[in-house]
Amino acid sequence: MYNRQPPADSTGTPWEIILEKIDLPAPTGSIRRPRLNALLEQSLRSCTSTIINGRAGSGKTALAIDFAEESGRVVAWYKVDAPETKLVIFFQYLIASINTQRPGFGNYGLKALLQLEPDLTQIARLAELFIFELELHTAKPLLVVIEDLHLVCDADWLVPFFRRLLPLLPTDVHVLITSRTMPPAPLWRLRSKQTLFVIDEETLSFTRDEAVQLFEHYGLEQDQANIALDHSRGRAAALSSLAAMLRFAENEVTSSGSASSQLSG
Repeated sequence: MYNRQPPADSTGTPWEIILEKIDLPAPTGSIRRPRLNALLEQSLRSCTSTIINGRAGSGKTALAIDFAEESGRVVAWYKVDAPETKLVIFFQYLIASINTQRPGFGNYGLKALLQLEPDLTQIARLAELFIFELELHTAKPLLVVIEDLHLVCDADWLVPFFRRLLPLLPTDVHVLITSRTMPPAPLWRLRSKQTLFVIDEETLSFTRDEAVQLFEHYGLEQDQANIALDHSRGRAAALSSLAAMLRFAENEVTSSGSASSQLSG
């Protein structure tokens, strides 16, 4: 689906934006995980940005969606895809995403600079314009979620841009990034400057109490949760799949039993 009235650049030429990429995804229906939400709340208070890092199926997106609902902030969501290693395309989407919450963002120099297709020597200027426009368009506190940043981590502009941007973010803006790979070393070092907070795959893994709560949500027993946790190693997708399969199997047994009783009656 494409936006029928996409934002225009400084020359009046419209950008073609796939709306689904900048829409906040629907809630996953998974159980709440207060332990992880508390870590994200801590990051909101003490850092300008957060990276949720883990392989596919570790629960990154589910946590980001859950926190977006609970953060009390308006949310600008951007789902990255591999073709967006090109700087101009990436920023068209990022600007369009923020525009959903701060109309007019990008119109005071940012889009004009992008039209010049800036090279690496202008990345710091791009980051500074980005900050300027965030401060110019103040409104409700903003959570910017960039999903699957690992797909563009090889782009030569990425580290210079985020290394300049993240320490300068206004207090009412927080950037939350999900990625399957560890952030590049220059960004990783921002942790020591209280700029970046990292939730890694080990932290994302379900604890035993969380696994029991998940299985209770499916109407299953604690012993089943303990066995499934050991098999899945606490990975969110695998654990949820096991719970769903067990629930389905138990329902099938119950249905078969009821059908047999009706026939014998």
